[in-house]
Amino acid sequence: MAKALLGIKRGMTQVFDEVGNIVPVTVIESQPSVVVQKKTVETDGYLAIQLGFGEVKERRVNRPLRGHFARAKVTPRRYLREVRVESVDGVNIGDEITVAIFEPGEEVAVSGISKGKGFQGVVKRYHHHGGPKTHGSMIHRKPQSAGATDAARVFKGTKRPGHMGHERVTVRGLRVIRIDPERNLILVRGAVPGPNGNLVMVRGD
Repeated sequence: MAKALLGIKRGMTQVFDEVGNIVPVTVIESQPSVVVQKKTVETDGYLAIQLGFGEVKERRVNRPLRGHFARAKVTPRRYLREVRVESVDGVNIGDEITVAIFEPGEEVAVSGISKGKGFQGVVKRYHHHGGPKTHGSMIHRKPQSAGATDAARVFKGTKRPGHMGHERVTVRGLRVIRIDPERNLILVRGAVPGPNGNLVMVRGD
């Protein structure tokens, strides 16, 4: 069984470990993820499983997806995500994956969409130092030079103002602190990407 599941970030809190130290944790609520599809080398060219998460009313799903869920004999799901695996042996369509696949002390990688920051300058976006603050300086937070004059253009990848955030981010090496199978909760040490209510994927690291 693939060590991966989908969940919703519920927020951060703190718990005490065995010796009384405070540990900052992120609470991830993960209702059972269901296997909707298996992808094999023979049919798709690679090995993966497709997970469905979050039940939704059938009328909220378009007709192609209704057929997709009907073939898998599972109820419609709000989210579908693929997970690459080394083998699909032992994985059956309709299997449910719960937080019980992880154990306290295990390291995981959490992926999600980071918070969007809108259009930002280079000081906030790339942590540029900025210009002088006094003596009539007019370049306090400007990007300043964009490149050499003989090139007569700005090279791709030059750090410029633009849209910041709202991109897929993966944080690795987060340790599982606590598992609550009854409430479908998993507590991991540290912060994970995105705002509260964000969809995240938790995988074995």
